[in-house]
Amino acid sequence: MGTILDNPELRERRFVFSDRQDAGRKLGGFIRAHLKYPNPVVVAIPAGGIPVGKEVARILEAPLELAIVRKIQVPGNTEAGFGAITWDGQVLINEPLRASLGLSQKEVDTAIARTRKNVLDRIARFTGGRAFPDLEGTTTFLVDDGLASGFTMLAAIKSIRLSHPSSIIVAVPTASASAARRVAAETDQLVCLNMRSSGRFAVAEAYEHWYDLDDREVLKELGTI
Repeated sequence: MGTILDNPELRERRFVFSDRQDAGRKLGGFIRAHLKYPNPVVVAIPAGGIPVGKEVARILEAPLELAIVRKIQVPGNTEAGFGAITWDGQVLINEPLRASLGLSQKEVDTAIARTRKNVLDRIARFTGGRAFPDLEGTTTFLVDDGLASGFTMLAAIKSIRLSHPSSIIVAVPTASASAARRVAAETDQLVCLNMRSSGRFAVAEAYEHWYDLDDREVLKELGTI
């Protein structure tokens, strides 16, 4: 199990970042001050992880790469997911949640097929179909704008490990304490500035200005439009 490094001054607080760019700058500065990271590469999860990862990469003077991961949506509920699919086609299902939802195999297969298409579309749109980079021997910082359940991040870790980095460090501005423990158990280290242990957790509550990024804004962040 990896260790968890957080900022005690920001524990249990809400609205501690003005926006994702501010969160990325603070996260990058915290990493630079507290960690040693030979051969760093920042791998950000779109969409919300892009502005955070971009700032972290700038501060660490590291290249920025993308990890296209999408949650498998619960039928009839676009906000909830019962699994995730990664850029290399790996599927991770939250089996206890699937069972509690009573989803049929047909419903699961349909949701997986829809999500897989979405992942392929995003790869084409955001990377032009470029192959995933070789991370062997790197310190890979896997970045998103926060962890609620952590399940999407777990799927990303599973695929990143296949690239054989020297270490994987998950870096997020905010996380629920339960998700942080769940993710830390599968990675080398987790860095989170704002840990919250309340029963009700929303990533958005760490940010004064929060909204969902659309594809055009992601492309603008990446400098492709």
